[in-house]
Order: sequence, then C-alpha cells, then structure tokens
Amino acid sequence: MDTTTMTGSAYDDAVRAVRAGELTADGAANQLIGQMTDGEILGLLDGDSPRWLLPFIPVLLGRRPFVAGAVSRLGMPGLRFSDGGRGVVIGASTAFPVTIARAATWDPALEERVGLAIGLETRARGANYSASVCVNLLRHPAWGRAQECYGEDPVLTGRMGSALTRGVRVNTMACVKHFALNSMENERFEVDVAVDEHSLHEVYLPHFKAVVDAGADSVMSAYNRVRGEYMDVNRALLTDVLRQEWGFSGFVTSDWVFGTHDAVASLEAGMDVEMPLRLLRARELPAALRNGDLARSTVLQSAHRILRTCVQHASIRQVEAPNLHVIASQAHRSLAHQVAAESIVLLKNEPVGAAPLLPLAPTTGHLAVIGRLAGRANLGDHGSSRVRPPSTVSPLQGLREALPGVRITTTTGQNVRRAAALAAAAETAIVVVGLDQHDEGESVVTGGVDVGVLGRTVGSGPLRRFLIGAAHLAARFVRGGDRSSLNLRPTDERLLQAVVAANPRTVVVLISGSAILTETWRDRVPALLLAWYGGMEGGRALASVLTGNEEPGGRLPFVLPTDAAHLPFFDSAAKSVVYDEQWGQRRLDGEGHSPAFPFGFGLGYTTMEHRLLEHTLDNTGGHADVLVTNTGDRKGSTVVQIYAADVSLRRPVSQLLGFRKVTLQPGGETTVRVVLDAAPTLQRDPSTRRWSPRAGEWALLASQHSPDSWANAVRLRHTEGLTDKDVITDGRQA
Repeated sequence: MDTTTMTGSAYDDAVRAVRAGELTADGAANQLIGQMTDGEILGLLDGDSPRWLLPFIPVLLGRRPFVAGAVSRLGMPGLRFSDGGRGVVIGASTAFPVTIARAATWDPALEERVGLAIGLETRARGANYSASVCVNLLRHPAWGRAQECYGEDPVLTGRMGSALTRGVRVNTMACVKHFALNSMENERFEVDVAVDEHSLHEVYLPHFKAVVDAGADSVMSAYNRVRGEYMDVNRALLTDVLRQEWGFSGFVTSDWVFGTHDAVASLEAGMDVEMPLRLLRARELPAALRNGDLARSTVLQSAHRILRTCVQHASIRQVEAPNLHVIASQAHRSLAHQVAAESIVLLKNEPVGAAPLLPLAPTTGHLAVIGRLAGRANLGDHGSSRVRPPSTVSPLQGLREALPGVRITTTTGQNVRRAAALAAAAETAIVVVGLDQHDEGESVVTGGVDVGVLGRTVGSGPLRRFLIGAAHLAARFVRGGDRSSLNLRPTDERLLQAVVAANPRTVVVLISGSAILTETWRDRVPALLLAWYGGMEGGRALASVLTGNEEPGGRLPFVLPTDAAHLPFFDSAAKSVVYDEQWGQRRLDGEGHSPAFPFGFGLGYTTMEHRLLEHTLDNTGGHADVLVTNTGDRKGSTVVQIYAADVSLRRPVSQLLGFRKVTLQPGGETTVRVVLDAAPTLQRDPSTRRWSPRAGEWALLASQHSPDSWANAVRLRHTEGLTDKDVITDGRQA
C-alpha cells in the first residue's frame, strides 16, 4: 500500500485538483489550512513521534519512516522521512557506493540514475521524503563524514548533487543537507564557523544554490553555528539568502533532535519543521501563539510552505507507487555494480617486466589476496546513512568468482611473516587495506549535545551537568567521528611493505571515504587503486576492473597531498574555526606544493588526448568544445575537465568550470561540448548582491586533471571564439 497518499481524503482531493490544473499548489495549501485546527497546524511544525523514542531512533530509522505533520482526519500523510545517501536505510535495500565514490565517476547522468533508484526504493518503503543529497564541501579529508559528500570542488559537487536531486524527486521529495558550512564531525553541535562574504557566497554556498535550482524540495539546516548563530536561528542564511536571494520556495527542517535551539526564534528565522520528535516546539509553541509571543502569520507561513511543497510534489510524481520488488532488484544491483566500477581510481600502474601490472595477465595461475579488508564487504559508516543490503560481495569473493581457474590463497595479514611468505609464493599479490566504520564516520555520541532540548528537568542543574559529562565520556569510546590521522593504520603499512618486499608484482587496493597519504610506501608499489566503500556489488566491480573486463573509470574528487601540513589546519575538538577559500587543490596551488595526485586525476587502461577548440562564456555560463582522441589500443573513457585561472598571479590557482565524461573506441576521435559554470570566475558584491567578472588575466585549459602548467592555455573570453593570438605561453599571452 502506498502510504504517502490516502485516497478519498481532503488531501487526496487537493492533490487531484492540482494535477488536473483546477487549483494551484498555493491554493490547495490554503484550502487545507482552512480545514485544520490550530493544534493540527502547529503539528505540522515538528515531528509526530514522542520524545521518549529518542534512545530508539537508530533502531527505528532502519525499520520505518519517521513521520512529521500527519493529519489522519484529512488524509494528510505528512512528511514520511527516510535517510539514504547510499541507499534507503529502511529494511534491506540496495547499497550503492558511498557518495564520494559516486563523485569519482564524474558522471551526473549516472548519478541521476542512482537517485531514481533510491527514490523508487524510498517510496516502496512507504516514505515520501528522502534526505539523500549531501553537498557539504570536503574542506579537510579528516572529516568523519567525508564519504557522504561529493569532494572538495563546488562545481563538481553542484553538478552531482543536482543530478541526484533530479533522480530522487521523480518519486519522493528530495532534501539537501546540511545547510551550511558543516564539514567536521566531533564538535558539529558546538563549533562556530567564521567566514568572510567572499568565501561564503563564492565557495561554500554555490553548490547549495545549484541543488536548489535543480528543484530540491527541502533543505536540512546544520547543527553548527555560522558567525555566532546556530543554523536553525540563522535568519541571514535561512531567509535572506536561501529564500529571498535564491528564491527557494520549499521548506526547511532541522537536523535531528539537537538541531533546534529555540522554538519561536527558529520559526521566525525560517526553519519550518523540528525533526523528528515532539520536543521544543510541542512544549512552547501553543503558549507562545496564545500569548502573542509568536505571530499567527509566522505559523501560517511555515504551514503553507510545507503543505504547498507536499501537494505540489504529490501532484507531479508517478501515480502508481512501486512495489517491494524494486528493492535490491537485479536492475538496481547492476547499477550498483556499474557505479562501483566507474568510481575506482587507478592511481599507479607501472610496468613490472614488459607490461604494466594491470589488468592482471590472463595467464595468472596463482594469486595471493592479503589484508584484513579483503574478505569483508566493507560498506562504510554505521551511522544514520547505514544501508543493510540483502547480500554483499567482498573483494576476495569477487576475485574468486571472476577467476575460477586461478589458485587464490589468502590471509588477513595479522601474521606479517606468513603474509609475506604467501605473497612470495604467488605470481601476483593483491593487498586490500584501508579504513572502516571504526576509523571514520558519523559520531553518534558527541560531547557538545545540548541536553536542554529534552525538557526543563535537564535544562539546568546537576542532571544537565551529569548528562553532558556522560556524553563527553562516551564520545571517547564510540566508533567513527573525525579521523586523527590521514595515514593508514601502522599495521596496514607494515603489511603492505612486507608484501611488496616479498613480491614486486603487488597491487595495493585502498578502501576509504577520503584521502589516505601514501608517501611512506607509494614509490615501492607498482599498482595502486582507490576503491572506496564500494557498496553491495563492490567486490565484483573491483574484480572486474583488476581483470580488465571493465576499466577503472574514476577520477579523484579531491587532491591527494604529499603532506597533511599542505592542507588547512584541522582540530576535531575546535569550538571555533575560520573557513576561507584556501583548501584542497586550491591551497596547494596557491602555496606552490606539488600533490602526490592532483584533483581530477585517474589513469585508465588506454591513453587519451584533449585539445580545446573554442569556447564561449558570459556571466550566466557557456560552453567549450574539445577534441578528444583515444590514442591507445583498447576502448576506454576519460573525463574532459575545463579549468580557469588568473595567470597574472605568480602561482595561478585552478578553478574547475565544467567537465564531461566520454568513452571512445581505440583510435576513436570525437568533439564534445562541455557546459561551463561561470561562477568560479565571478565575484559577488555584498551590498548589491550582483555578480561581475573577477579582476585578473584569466586563461582557460582543457585537461585530464587539475593542471600543473598553464603554458598552453588560451585567454578566457566572453561570447567570442578563439584565435591563435589568444594562446597563453608560460602564463603570459603570446
């Protein structure tokens, strides 16, 4: 049964009237509000679950939708929430690769298909509202929830997040999170982010606006403070920017339980729904409305936003709800496999003897598969984004299925000597190392919890101090959270070094949700892949790439530095932090540090060449035409990446403007058009909110990763074609 509408009800009649063009969504919302009591209207503004369910949220989140604002008398289903950044968290669902792995595909069309699948499974589970779109920037790879984002770049994040949004909202309302400047985990409840106007609007917000422009129905506010104000009461961002400047017409919900700090002030600031329990608002709004501390117009404004969005979405989605057979269907498993394969980034593939080590030779007779993660289906974080698929495939299982005639020996590597001996006896060794849910993820227990939201009895005094102290103590022992190091575990490093010493034909496979430093061992390893948390089909996809049945289609969605000191300072216990435009590849460019592997980097099993033909760009965007040639001897793909930089600077800083994935047969050649985003070349005037070209001598370059030289760039021009005299040589126009 589709519980997201109730046929024959006032709500269903309103949806039908909007679908038929007899009412606008605004008119339908007004009509429904006119039939509601004050208690029912106030009930739209928080979750429907009682506060005593708080300890059971992690369990219940995996079993049913959390409901807010249901009115059975009128047949209103309310917001029926499911999380789902890598698949639906309710029941046994398809586990796709984590978000940052999907970012590594650099393929918005593929991501839109993932969104469609997640939306279908969400609706089949009885939910109509999916918080699956996370577009917070990866400011530092130590962030515990890095795996839930699309990496460090605003344009890549905006394009991929928009694609997921379009796919999800075919069947369910799409919620984008966490607005805004949320990119650290351990102190997410308390940290105050200071940011200047340039960095805020030109770096940390454009991808949120892109997703809003793509049709996001809802925005989830973050736990953290920005410029001294918690996000639920931050009118400057929730109303002045989100609604007035961007024109967002949907509704805003709080992050869960501890994301609402003031019942009335949050409503006035533009945060519409306190999720997921009846906490602050249930206790305080009725009296505030009666005594005049809360204007009725403010209540009705939020109620109208919620109902208008719900009715509008219900009127445009497919009428027939999917049945449970779509969940973990063969089509969705195949999609999960494809995404996993296209996300795998080949970082090194040097010759050992006459040929590169990968793909594995068809004549391989004995393979050693080593590492504690080799036999595990390592799907990532066990927090709110956890998906429990009906089946999983580990790297070891995937290789056994792909190579039935090959002798495969294996060990966890706990005994390093045994692992080295096993590697020495094999033709090729594969070492699978990296991270799991104990190393990074959502910090479910955090010291900064404001327990006062639970009621007056814990709002002050000894009980409050006890509960906060207990939270701080528990935070030291729970899994996940921000990473304390960007290196592998010391045991993993010792293992791979011993294996490489025993067998020079060694492939290292890294599993993680963000960057892992490789400097202490990278030079000794001939073949290196980043395989992420690859989802339920990740083991089969990895085996397919290793054997050459599929190519490694991934490109890095962040820079991989040689030293953590080249990144912004990261303190997981910070109560305040300053965000600026210097992070990731941009920081390395500006300070003159060479990366281990640049942003956008990735190898394939063939070779490609790019040549920029012409481009056009104005303040609203543009395009570039690029000639792409497969110069290798097998079919393969590349990601055409268009970068701009102010080459008048001593150290130009690369800015991604656009990208497009293309597949070619050996010797094939094609011209592709890449859509460009002008925003990285523009600046915003805070007083007028107008955008204009940034000063400087701007150049454009087509590349296969963030460029280390601008010698062959062309001058960035608006609306006109290019001529030979526009070529930039050594940072200067010829």
